[in-house]
Amino acid sequence: MNTKDRLSKRIEVTAKRAAADLVIRNGKIVNVFTGSIMTGDIAVVDGMIAGIGEYKDGQTVIDASGQWIIPGLIDGHVHIESSMLTPREFAKVVLQHGVTAVVTDPHEIANVMGREGIQYMLDQSEGLPLDIYVNLPSCVPSTPFETSGAVLEAEELHPFFHHPKVLGLAEVMDFPALAAGSPGLITKLADAADHHAHIDGHAAGISREQLNLYMAAGIRTDHEAINAEEARQRLELGMYLMLREGTVAKDLEALLPAVTPQNSRRCLFVTDDKLIDDLLEEGSVNYSIRLAVSKGLDPVTAIQMATLNAAECFGLRHQGAIAPGYKADLVILDDLGSMSIRQVYKEGVCVFQNGELNEAAFPESISPSSVSASTAAVIRNGMKPLKPDALHLPLQSDFCNVIGIIPNSLVTLHLQEQVQRDQEQRFLASVERDQLKLAVVERHHRTGHIGLAIVKGFGLRKGAIVSSVAHDSHNIICAGVSDKDMLTAIEHVVSMNGGLAVALDGRVLASLALPVGGLLSEQSYKEVYTEMQSLYETLRTIGAPDTFNPFLTLSFLALPVIPELKLTDKGLFRFASNAHIGVQA
Repeated sequence: MNTKDRLSKRIEVTAKRAAADLVIRNGKIVNVFTGSIMTGDIAVVDGMIAGIGEYKDGQTVIDASGQWIIPGLIDGHVHIESSMLTPREFAKVVLQHGVTAVVTDPHEIANVMGREGIQYMLDQSEGLPLDIYVNLPSCVPSTPFETSGAVLEAEELHPFFHHPKVLGLAEVMDFPALAAGSPGLITKLADAADHHAHIDGHAAGISREQLNLYMAAGIRTDHEAINAEEARQRLELGMYLMLREGTVAKDLEALLPAVTPQNSRRCLFVTDDKLIDDLLEEGSVNYSIRLAVSKGLDPVTAIQMATLNAAECFGLRHQGAIAPGYKADLVILDDLGSMSIRQVYKEGVCVFQNGELNEAAFPESISPSSVSASTAAVIRNGMKPLKPDALHLPLQSDFCNVIGIIPNSLVTLHLQEQVQRDQEQRFLASVERDQLKLAVVERHHRTGHIGLAIVKGFGLRKGAIVSSVAHDSHNIICAGVSDKDMLTAIEHVVSMNGGLAVALDGRVLASLALPVGGLLSEQSYKEVYTEMQSLYETLRTIGAPDTFNPFLTLSFLALPVIPELKLTDKGLFRFASNAHIGVQA
């Protein structure tokens, strides 16, 4: 059916000359335009809302008496790869939480596989009962201070702007390049502007004066504010404020005091990076709504932020509200404040009801991408074998720069502490001082680069943990008490072509394979969840705390665009000086 025929049919239903596909009656409808609650029958045809009023005729009629009806929720900024799930399995998880659309930045897989990675995510999103919109990775690599699997210039991104699911350019995180007017980055920004596309920011550690550069460049959103003052600065200069609540970065509560009745329409919720267990157990932006309401935010305002605000921010003209001419993306709640979900509709089709996912709403299979075959040995082919002494860290002094972990934060501390050395004057991990060895091993181009540093805050009493997820270039990152266990863990991840592992006494205790680019599992979300639980149980046996997620924390210790001290395959990196520094203080 073409657009003209669909429109004619919708008008017939709206005018009550034809029966709707679906009518939902007697619910309390949250009107995100007015901030009020209204009543009326919702008539749906061909996945669109035809009208709200009195509609008796419907092929299917739902009685929502005593229940609340809100628009489908929108996550304004998420990296699907952080869930370690394919788009299909990710959709199954977030739809259960009322999320019917997400704006994703596939820069994780793009850093590993370049254009192929972006195409993989677009291909694997086709036909799903979840709108997966894409902002193109703007900084691959994020900085020149690490080795990534790919480099994406403007000409390689340009063709993607014509894809119907591509909204714009994702988080611009290389602020020094922006400030210097780097021709490559300026060309990307200009391309986005020429396509009237959205541009996301990444203003971590940026002053108010420096924010002017983001706004002047056409960047209109940011998710890196970590306190109320930074939030106000972004709002004052005209940015949309993204309140982030993920697995590691939990900023919502600190930002909430900046949200007022006068500026709330410029605010939206995002998860950024959230692991499978937190997505299943807590939820997505529905959890952000619950948390915000529990801290005093008006429930309707919170829902408005997670729906209409996000839709308007990204120009999603037919989403984010319950109104004629909008997609029938609807969530039926038993309770508004607690976001207790009874049913979720995606374009008029019930995809979740009473705790059960409607598997029939998902395509049986998604056509495989060429990426699937080309990822078969991406790590095994991209890494040099490690020698027994590869992780030795010689020191001329016992006074060193140390990465200090801040639980549940992407930001780290720059510590300077006394450390222990062995008889060969090499760093010796100390359980008593909570000083462990950290290694980042390049895994894309067989360079043999290995960055070594000292990290404090993991609390491990023995063993080692490793991950091939290491933002943003996704080299292999490992922290441990002994070189033997670190090498065992790294070699196991290489043998799996990517993943997570825990090792102790020269053997692997638990692991999860991530064979798609070293980032994604090919298993169902339930299988991935079960294996993650096994990993967490194993972590407790080696002393890892349960107050933060060790694996996700580990993965962000390689991200040099976040303050203050990080480690790349090229060495220890200090954000404030935008340069590598020595391990010795």
